[in-house]
Amino acid sequence: MKAININPVFDDLNNPETIVNHFEKLQKDLEAEKENKGLFKVKTANQWIEQAKTSPIPLMLFGELWHDSELCILFADTNLGKSILAVQIADSISKGKTIAGFKLEAEKQTVLYFDFELSAKQFEIRYCVKNEAEKRLENHYSFDENFKRLEINPDAEIPENKSFEDYLNQSLEQSITETGAKILIIDNLTYLKNETEKAKDALPLMKHLKALKSRYGLSILALAHTPKRDLSKPLTRNDLQGSKMLINFVDSCFAIGESHTDKHLRYLKQIKARNTEIIYDTENVAVCQIQKPFNFLEFEFLGFGTEREHLKEFTEKDRESTIEKAKELSQKGYSQRQISTELNISLGAVNKYLKSK
Repeated sequence: MKAININPVFDDLNNPETIVNHFEKLQKDLEAEKENKGLFKVKTANQWIEQAKTSPIPLMLFGELWHDSELCILFADTNLGKSILAVQIADSISKGKTIAGFKLEAEKQTVLYFDFELSAKQFEIRYCVKNEAEKRLENHYSFDENFKRLEINPDAEIPENKSFEDYLNQSLEQSITETGAKILIIDNLTYLKNETEKAKDALPLMKHLKALKSRYGLSILALAHTPKRDLSKPLTRNDLQGSKMLINFVDSCFAIGESHTDKHLRYLKQIKARNTEIIYDTENVAVCQIQKPFNFLEFEFLGFGTEREHLKEFTEKDRESTIEKAKELSQKGYSQRQISTELNISLGAVNKYLKSK
């Protein structure tokens, strides 16, 4: 048990408040000792509710998909527009301007966008107009000064006593404290930890992000990839790399799906939510299209639909092709488990396909 000082040295015994303040502090320390049990803090249910009353109701940052004070993950396959949507969300919050179709309740504020994907030139190209005749970029989009984009400094020297990963995390925290920003968007998780698909790596990653969130009162949107998936099946939490560990630690999660009815269409689906009910489920996905009407590449909300409308139909031709591939891999010496992983099908299906004539 932590020692409590009951014999303080009073600087001013003539002031009654000095003694009163000491006894009040002593009482608070004793109450704290009763509450703290190792890793746990013990309060009655009513005491927790009283404490919660002092916290504001979480405001929407991107509709019901992401609220303030949440650690949220947005995941999708490569080239489906994760970064496009993330920049659009950052622009919305930094300007206090709602994205059509999705509520924004928070005030205009600073956003730190950690861009580990695009170079400055690649970023520029997305937010301007290309003059093909004169081969130059013009009419650049004007972001708010609240939008702070950060990328790795190639000339930075990593201290000898630190790994790249540790120095990256330290620099990230330094950026938070020096800007006072409460909104972080990380594009993407791969740069914070080398292999998020492994539980042993995912656990410290999520602990670190949750610790930052709690320490500085942050709202964090982290982008992540999906491994190979069967595009004829609905999106689930199992489609996120390192899903079991990552999903357990986040407050909310949503995904971008690709439509097989139109290559320009995308749909947004809620995977996990704590501050709201699931609004965008498989029967009510938000359908969008990626467009660039002038100098801003963006998701345009079109309406709602069912997920099955956008899934790939698994035809007999697809089945025959999969059986052929399974047999080819088996002949190359692949185990059934390896074939299952490579083709993203169940072990039972692999066994069945290898036995077929």
